[in-house]
Amino acid sequence: MTVSKAVDSLEINGNFIRSALDFPARADRHSPPSMPETPDAALAATFDPELDRVAWIFRDHGGTDFGYLAWHFRRFKETKRIFEETHERRGQRVLDVGAHWLHQALLYAQDGYRVTAADFPITIENPAVKSLAAAHGIERISYEDLEAPTAFSAIPDGTFDVILFTEIIEHITFNPVAMWKEMYRLLAPGGVIVVTTPNYYSVKGRAWGFRRTLHGYGSALPVEEILRVPTYGPHWKEFSLRELWVYFSLLSPDFKIHKAIYVDDYYAGPKISAILRFFERKFPVLQRNLHIEVTLPSKEKGIVIAPTF
Repeated sequence: MTVSKAVDSLEINGNFIRSALDFPARADRHSPPSMPETPDAALAATFDPELDRVAWIFRDHGGTDFGYLAWHFRRFKETKRIFEETHERRGQRVLDVGAHWLHQALLYAQDGYRVTAADFPITIENPAVKSLAAAHGIERISYEDLEAPTAFSAIPDGTFDVILFTEIIEHITFNPVAMWKEMYRLLAPGGVIVVTTPNYYSVKGRAWGFRRTLHGYGSALPVEEILRVPTYGPHWKEFSLRELWVYFSLLSPDFKIHKAIYVDDYYAGPKISAILRFFERKFPVLQRNLHIEVTLPSKEKGIVIAPTF
């Protein structure tokens, strides 16, 4: 692997890294400014007929968090588009970890994927979620703890061709090795794990917190967020693209990085300044999101790392 200091581009096993530049930007990617309760309120500023169509599917099954759907819809679509550039869609068996309200799972199910959605009971057992899942053939798994992922233990080895792990890895608060052992077991040989997460080095990311430094604060998560936000809300760890490569390489030599991409901002909202936008386009390492695809060509070594004190 070589790293160009000019743009921090990566060359990994002859595969590619590139920049996706076809999204409007917004100033604050961490959370929506509000959570509208109706489709009309949530969709008023989006002007996306596909989002409008999907929102009313959720309405017909009892509703959803329309604000979250509107805010993240571009991310769901673009992650799927990037994945499908190099992977066949037909017949794929998909596990969506952290499926939330099934916003992403629905898009895959409608395109012929066989989808299993997993998340905490607060969403996955919601009556509206159960209704939509039943109507679209989406299987549901409810888990309480991914650190000890016993909720998946009854599923046979190699059940899934694709595991979606999108905007999840930055929220993990525990040692994830046991979780990845289970994901490895569930993934079929030839399968792929799709990971998306904010970029630590983005133009508005945590790497450039000079104001925080001037005020005598430390790095990473602000103490106010640690104390005020429930455990799985904050971004406990934001990664660079190189770190994600190292992360999966340490987990197993069987994992291969197939695709690693800097992605421009997915989210609706105001554009950043022209100067920051210039630097984003000039230096892809400053773009705000990461997309990697980790393939499992064959199962030979397994998960090789073990936590120790």
